[in-house]
Amino acid sequence: MRACTRLGVPLTFRGGGTSLSGQALSDSVLVDTRTGFTGIEVLDQGARVRVQPGATVRAVNTRLARHGRKLGPDPASEIACTLGGVIANNSSGMQCGTALNTYNTVESMVVVLPSGTVVDSADPGAGALLAEREPGLHAGLLALRDRVRGDTGSVATLERLFALKNTMGYGLNSFLDHDDPVDLLVHLMVGSEGTLGFVASAVFRTVEVMPSVATGLLVFDDLSTASSAVPDVLATGVATAELLDAASLRVAQSDPGCPEQIRRLDVRRHAALLVELQAPDADALADARAQAEPGLGGLPLTSSAELTTDAAERASLWRTRKGLYSAVAAARPQGSNALLEDVAVPVDQLGDMCRGLTRLFDQHAYESPVIFGHARDGNLHFLLDERFDDAAMLRRYEDFTTDMIDLVLDLGGTLKAEHGTGRIMAPFVERQYGAELTGVMRGLKRLFDPEGVLNPGSVLTDDPGLWLRDLKTAAPVEEEVDRCVECGFCEPVCPSRSLTLTPRQRIVLRREREAALARGDHDLVASLDEDYAHDGVETCAADGMCAGACPVLINTGDLVKRLRSEATSPTSERVWRAAAGHWDGATRAASAALTTAARLPDPVPVGLSRAGRRVAGEEQVPLYDPALGPGGARREVLSDPAAEVVLFSACVGTMFGGGADDAFRTLCERAGVRLRTPDDLPSLCCGTPWKSKGQVAGHERMAALVRASLDRATDGGRLPVVVDASSCTEGLLGVLDGVEVLDATTYAVRHLLPRLTRSTSVPAVVVHPTCSSTALGATDDLVALGRFVSDDVRVPDAWGCCAFAGDRGLLHPELTASATAPETAEVQAMALPAGAAYVSGNRTCEIGMTRATGASYRHVLEVVEEATR
Repeated sequence: MRACTRLGVPLTFRGGGTSLSGQALSDSVLVDTRTGFTGIEVLDQGARVRVQPGATVRAVNTRLARHGRKLGPDPASEIACTLGGVIANNSSGMQCGTALNTYNTVESMVVVLPSGTVVDSADPGAGALLAEREPGLHAGLLALRDRVRGDTGSVATLERLFALKNTMGYGLNSFLDHDDPVDLLVHLMVGSEGTLGFVASAVFRTVEVMPSVATGLLVFDDLSTASSAVPDVLATGVATAELLDAASLRVAQSDPGCPEQIRRLDVRRHAALLVELQAPDADALADARAQAEPGLGGLPLTSSAELTTDAAERASLWRTRKGLYSAVAAARPQGSNALLEDVAVPVDQLGDMCRGLTRLFDQHAYESPVIFGHARDGNLHFLLDERFDDAAMLRRYEDFTTDMIDLVLDLGGTLKAEHGTGRIMAPFVERQYGAELTGVMRGLKRLFDPEGVLNPGSVLTDDPGLWLRDLKTAAPVEEEVDRCVECGFCEPVCPSRSLTLTPRQRIVLRREREAALARGDHDLVASLDEDYAHDGVETCAADGMCAGACPVLINTGDLVKRLRSEATSPTSERVWRAAAGHWDGATRAASAALTTAARLPDPVPVGLSRAGRRVAGEEQVPLYDPALGPGGARREVLSDPAAEVVLFSACVGTMFGGGADDAFRTLCERAGVRLRTPDDLPSLCCGTPWKSKGQVAGHERMAALVRASLDRATDGGRLPVVVDASSCTEGLLGVLDGVEVLDATTYAVRHLLPRLTRSTSVPAVVVHPTCSSTALGATDDLVALGRFVSDDVRVPDAWGCCAFAGDRGLLHPELTASATAPETAEVQAMALPAGAAYVSGNRTCEIGMTRATGASYRHVLEVVEEATR
């Protein structure tokens, strides 16, 4: 920061990049805080928490959950947004209102000023240090405080605007709420969008998680009725009131995971409020429901209010709400942009605001606008589809925005409630605050950042047309990813996020390549293609975790697999298609190679593999790892006419060893469950190796063999199929139709544990869930098996996909090392008793986690087998 200030080089800090007002952009130095600033330290049994700016809200709340606590700010983007952005934008969210937002729950900060001065506000000597090293700033803060307090008009304006959610301009309410320069500095940093300094860490006071909750949907005839009813709804004592208009409800109904309360609606002009009652215990919740019922019963609803306490139903409702922006935006016409605005008005003006917006939509011919938001705070979000590559459409957007600003300000509202001023509203700060308070803001910026290097153009600008420049366009690129709105929800779960690219970045680069191609910049296209081969394609685990986090279910791995397929040579395609017809020999050859390598001095097979990689390429030859050990045995065929289940043992057991197959067979024998296998089991595979490499012809050949074999083995689908590796279970589900396929962990919990008796216990069990157990919904079963053998079961908060991904961890070991680093640090820091077990549900994941942590990971069924002898 000192260097940028000295050189006059603009510097911008970026967190999760979920902001929607253009405040995390730069054509100069951009610092991504998610790599080096992700620390989380829980204090005072969760009453407080110290965070660094790159930690996500979800990661912090996960650490706090065991203490029954959470952060006050609760933005819908909590899966991806970081605490740096939460502080920089004074984030709030769906429940916290203004009382529990960032401004009111932050306790202290370590701030780095543009000069390089570091101020820890928790240090008793912070005031003296600030006065000594930054005397102009220290004195200037006091002078601005007195200037604001001495102007009755300024005081009245600030009290009115900050009674609402308000992130427009700087948080000048700090001058009314605090006296000391250090306290002023801390609270002015909140909402400053990285234009005043860098928050290296912050301590928050946390809030209690109410354990007893009832959630439901209140459905009204139309948006006007719903928005006008908000004051009466709030009078019932609900903690939330989230508004969804008819378009929101229709988009939600298209989601395969849509909650039943929304799915069954016959949506016409309807609107709804998602409400929630919260209480410290069941009795208190019952009292709250009893008190709320008369008020809820008196509302003009289309049907009676239904509030559920079922955790799954509640989670489904909130998942719909949190993913609403992305889901709605993904339904936009191809080539258009989704523009989300964020305003707030007094709650009693909410109905007029909704009616006014509807009138403006019609006036400016917007065909499919959407209105939703935090009705309890008078905070509306509305979404428009616009084409910024069309001059006429750009003028329409300009005219609409001008009218919208008049509407909001005439109703006594604020132009930005929680998304920050950014660049999109910076030219209108003076419209909202007037010349005097805008002058105070400019003076504040000069005090902190006299050279103007920090995030120039955000919050304040001298350029009245700034908001109409550098607008993002979204030309169609590829079918798999054109729905992406670049929300960033996928990034925290991506295994390659700290090594090469995230799914969002992979998509953005494909779009940039298309744009470069359209403008004839072939040098850039060639440069992007060269770098993308490794960063975009080769180091993608293609594990599907991004699809689970994506509100519109985009699996960027599908794009990567297609790109791999397009890059496949005819020779490679022939080899892999031939392998599909000779898989028994191929797996036994791999096993023999590993067994032979394990008998040799380590440098020999390591050196040979490195030489092969130099000749054929890193994407073709795996790097041998001595920790792999010898290969496994050929899969045994079982033939039992009276079998209850068909076992499809994974071929990774033949290649890489492991004890899952033997353990499952033994447990079934112990529980009296009779098994059979396909009669040609050693020659079969779920097809994942071909699919992940984009080998379409080989995958089709193997899939045909598997379908025919399992049709015979299951008696035409009469018997279920059980697979002893979670990634293979997922792969087989993609091949078969009309046959029940279960992971061995799920089958064990449902059918084996009730027939088994634990004879010995394990002191502690550390569980590594897998990307496939997540996709299958089998992680709870994996944990349940751990709990069957131990009273101390630990799932690391930082667990994630290990990125071993079949052979990807051998082709690119740096990918697995990067992906597992957070989980490894947590596991290695655990204080575990002697004899603790480390378990997972997939052989290659066990290898990856063993290599990463130094602990010996095994399939959980191996531990269950030992505990039931």
